[in-house]
Amino acid sequence: MQTSLPDAILGLAVLLVSVVIHENAHGVVALALGDPTAQRAKRITLNPIRHLDIVGSLILPAVMYFSTGSMFGYAKPVPVNPRNLKGTDRMGFAIVAAAGPASNMVLAFIAAALLDPGQVFAPDIGTKILIFFVEWNLLLAAFNLLPIPPLDGSRFLRVFLSVPGRQRLDRIEPYGFLILLGLILFLQEPLFRVIDWIRSGLIRLLPI
Repeated sequence: MQTSLPDAILGLAVLLVSVVIHENAHGVVALALGDPTAQRAKRITLNPIRHLDIVGSLILPAVMYFSTGSMFGYAKPVPVNPRNLKGTDRMGFAIVAAAGPASNMVLAFIAAALLDPGQVFAPDIGTKILIFFVEWNLLLAAFNLLPIPPLDGSRFLRVFLSVPGRQRLDRIEPYGFLILLGLILFLQEPLFRVIDWIRSGLIRLLPI
């Protein structure tokens, strides 16, 4: 998203709120399904410092803004132990994963419902905040649905994979953020084309 520096700062604030809620959703649902790992790690909290990733939450948004005029970022994944989850490991993990994008869609839905269409083309500060909530949360939901570990989409993918397939996915996971960082920095156009395709489907769920 091309944006001015003041809007970038406002957008970054909205992004931080959105990723904190996203990560809390994972932790809360994991706890409800029997896994206290996130709670013990003090990751079920609205304190953004607990969720920030130096690269994904600070360096990457700054580098992208000053190099391309757009912004993007992510937070540290909430720790989850699938063995503690009720039901099968794969299905429980998929439910916990779904909580993050679902929370983003709820935020986007609420913001879209509050938007006054007449203010969109000459937005005041309140309208800008609502627009950022819609845009960022759609983007976060779409990004996290990519089937690249450790993103939430890879947890859904596990449900359908055979044992060898899950093992291959597990071997990729330690390098997942390096893969994502490489895609974002060097293959941004095709990556965001895929994300836009996912986002275009999600936007149909909003009251806009």
